[in-house]
Amino acid sequence: MANIQVELIFPGTCKGEPIFFYIIKHFDLVPNIIEASFSTEEGWALVDFAGERDEIDRLLDFLKEKGVQINIR
Repeated sequence: MANIQVELIFPGTCKGEPIFFYIIKHFDLVPNIIEASFSTEEGWALVDFAGERDEIDRLLDFLKEKGVQINIR
């Protein structure tokens, strides 16, 4: 099992999308939101994800497709 901490920066185009709900339902990962802040224009979250490495890679690809900026810590 792998563990990764990422800072996610969400563009305004993601506003109104239940992205974390989608992550929980469609990925075999355990997300732990450490800190987050959202406004009407953008948002960011510092999140730990635990799970298999291939599932983490699949998640990161999904987030990139959504336009989310990913900074691995």
